[in-house]
Amino acid sequence: MIKRIRSDQLLPGMFIHDLNCGWMEHPFAFNSFKIKDTKTIDKIVSSGIRELYIDSEKGLDVADAQTHDEYHAEIHEQITALVESHEIKVPNPTSVTEEAQQARVVHNQAHNVVHHLMSDIRMGKQIEIAKLSPVVEHITDSIFRNKDAFISLSRIKNKDEYTFQHSVSVCALLVAFSRESGFEKDVVLNAGIGGLLHDIGKMKVPDKILNKPGALSESEFIIMKSHAALGRELLKQTQGIPEIAIDITGQHHERFDGTGYPDKLQKDAISKFGQMAAIVDVYDALTSDRVYHKGMEPTAALKKLFEWSKFHFNPEMVQRFICLIGIYPVGSLVKLESGMLAVVIIPGTDNLLHPIVRVVFDIKRNHYVEAHDIDLSKKIDRIVQYESPHNWNIDPFKFI
Repeated sequence: MIKRIRSDQLLPGMFIHDLNCGWMEHPFAFNSFKIKDTKTIDKIVSSGIRELYIDSEKGLDVADAQTHDEYHAEIHEQITALVESHEIKVPNPTSVTEEAQQARVVHNQAHNVVHHLMSDIRMGKQIEIAKLSPVVEHITDSIFRNKDAFISLSRIKNKDEYTFQHSVSVCALLVAFSRESGFEKDVVLNAGIGGLLHDIGKMKVPDKILNKPGALSESEFIIMKSHAALGRELLKQTQGIPEIAIDITGQHHERFDGTGYPDKLQKDAISKFGQMAAIVDVYDALTSDRVYHKGMEPTAALKKLFEWSKFHFNPEMVQRFICLIGIYPVGSLVKLESGMLAVVIIPGTDNLLHPIVRVVFDIKRNHYVEAHDIDLSKKIDRIVQYESPHNWNIDPFKFI
């Protein structure tokens, strides 16, 4: 049985089912393994892991620990209540369909600019802020017209181009998050620049570590973690870089409880934009396919952020971010009570739990149906749960 326990409850002989943190947040070769000694426990605790999951059938048990299913049922109820009570303050002036084509053009342009920028940095050239600003402005304009079009597009990534595409995604998410938080457009643009540059320090990390197709060794992990401080120093030496962008670059791996890096800052010692960047960076990493792990669906990633906000993130900001993205964002594959699979194409305008969906597959008959749209706010059907497109061999983005 899979159970959730505190890290201070660990004992040798327990089998860790899931370390319960991002792949780049711990120094272990695997995410699940049997604990052989107290040194391993000390290493887990020193990594900032506060809660994790054990498999009681493969190792020692904690009798009164809550099961994984019980805990995640609680989280689902809490997130559902949060999203259901959320008042949508910033409606999209244009539809996903209207914005999709332009968003695709802007996304491709941004990816090319970031690719060239990072290649230049690796060769020792200076950052040219004049080339970045127009890209961030185009992304911001697209987000302001319809955030869901660009953000859903950003979920499509090439594993080999992850570092560049991740930077574009974090830029877009920070722009949307900053706008939703009520900041003026010039501040939003500066946050976008920070998102685009937040991983610039990785260009100072050796290729064999940055592109290693698997878990890093302990020494490699230390070198990889240096990218936040390296990026911050690089930006400080570059004229015209806004202070917000420097904070984002240096603080996107800091954690609210002081277990992050490079400076182990706590709570409000981390800037607001550093706190926001930490959330969106982890969200995009969790939802992206990498060489060494399969990306989560957005709904599952949002649940993880909610769970981790108990220690690692600003809880209020995480709640705002969940409401921004929506528990079933555009491009999600969902199972309906009727037994149909559908793709979310338009977020709910009055209630995020009641989006407009495009029905594409009949589970009972196991075949595709003629695509048709249902407005779930009309109570015709309802979402039972999200589904993994991989499990059904369905590409949701073909139906948007």
